[in-house]
Amino acid sequence: MTTQTDLLEAALPKGTGARASRTWLAIRSLGPHHRGRILTHLLALNEEDRLLRFGQVATDEQIRTYVEHLDFERDLVFGVFSRRLQLLAMAHLAFEPSTDPPAAAVEFGVSVLERVRGRGYGARLFDHAVTHARNRGARNMLIYIARENSAMLAIVRRAGASMRFDGAEVTAQLPLPSDTLASQLEELVGHQAAEIDYRMKMHVLRLDRLWPGGLPARSRKH
Repeated sequence: MTTQTDLLEAALPKGTGARASRTWLAIRSLGPHHRGRILTHLLALNEEDRLLRFGQVATDEQIRTYVEHLDFERDLVFGVFSRRLQLLAMAHLAFEPSTDPPAAAVEFGVSVLERVRGRGYGARLFDHAVTHARNRGARNMLIYIARENSAMLAIVRRAGASMRFDGAEVTAQLPLPSDTLASQLEELVGHQAAEIDYRMKMHVLRLDRLWPGGLPARSRKH
């Protein structure tokens, strides 16, 4: 049977680098109605993870303030959800205000829950952010990384970013190519597939809440 993943991978342009050979991952755009899930995700980060994400051990109050001030109209926020719609990983692509889009720069930040480390979510969110930034005319991506964050350092190094080391912090700068038909198609198809994936998970979760023990026997026959 053809799955949603099969349809997406067939639609994506061939020869688009390492991303083309990976199994597709549902990365959904987040909006104001996701603030609660974003807050829950960030508050679940331990002290080390908060340091890696924010450059400091952010307090719960600082995290609440950060979430309250997310600008979903200017910036892009996206994440990976579990089957129970828990936000497992998220990224924030913050655009610098500019009257000249081609000269715009963006800042990238990412966080991944400890229990799902090692699945490549950080790298996939980074790839996703690069595509979206290109498609919106950004020419540079800035990533502020703690020296201890070896995983993120490896990701940006492989991407070809230049890095400046300053004490405990590393500033990476990645020049971005212009958008192409392939990058626009990748974003469009990925967005549509991720939306379908999210709605299916939401539907299953609602059914689970209605019938905690599973569907009634009569319903299962049809």
